[in-house]
Amino acid sequence: MTGEPRSPQSEEIRKIYRKTHPPTMPRMEYFRALLALQAELIKLQDWVVYHKEKVVVVFEGRDAAGKGGVIKRITQRLNPRVARTVALPAPSDREKTQWYFQRYVPHLPAGGEIVLFDRSWYNRSGVERVMGFATEDEVEQFFNDVPAFERMLVRSGIRLVKYWFSIADEEQQLRFLMRIHDPLKQWKLSPMDLQSRVRWEAYTKAKEETFARTNIPEAPWHIVEANDKKRARLNCIDHLLKQFPYEEVPHEDISLPERIFNPNYERMVLPPELYVPSKY
Repeated sequence: MTGEPRSPQSEEIRKIYRKTHPPTMPRMEYFRALLALQAELIKLQDWVVYHKEKVVVVFEGRDAAGKGGVIKRITQRLNPRVARTVALPAPSDREKTQWYFQRYVPHLPAGGEIVLFDRSWYNRSGVERVMGFATEDEVEQFFNDVPAFERMLVRSGIRLVKYWFSIADEEQQLRFLMRIHDPLKQWKLSPMDLQSRVRWEAYTKAKEETFARTNIPEAPWHIVEANDKKRARLNCIDHLLKQFPYEEVPHEDISLPERIFNPNYERMVLPPELYVPSKY
């Protein structure tokens, strides 16, 4: 029995995949490693809460580099009241008139919180610069200001970690093609994403200057090789855990209390229309 002929698009995707990908990590090996790391993330979370630590993790990189994927795996088993993701939309007309960093400041953590920025103030030296949304004077002002801004954050007690997810030209092409031809992933594509494909070299130059001018000792950049999504996630989480001197913290023993039983209580019979149909 022969399968249906592959479309030219799927053949193109297969060709690019074979060219750019290392041997695939076995699925069970990946999940075992991920679960072990997520268990450590829970210990980190408990340490952050117990000691009222303030943590900011910045995720930058090209479109389709895998930032959202690793953020999802970091937060997957954490308390959303402790660890939250910030992914700001384009600035409003009002925000455009504010001090550039102003709209990011309200999202910074209080004691006992972890904030993950899915793109951050580095929009200015990346997408805004490349797409012409910021003038060269505004970009230069940003480069002059951001080291001082980040040093202020660190002096205030915030633990700031910055990641750049790096993918090859062919890998981004592959991921965009997969999004185009997968209805479940098309929402991830925007006109801005497609333009980033056209302006690959401009983004490269912007990235290089960003590293050169914002890689400060108080908040250095960490580059994650991200052509392989699974390995990138594991490597990033493992590295993130190593940035903190976390340890086991005291926990109160938990026991299930006895249910109060009232022999005179009768449960009401609710009308059937209130129930979701049992379709499955």
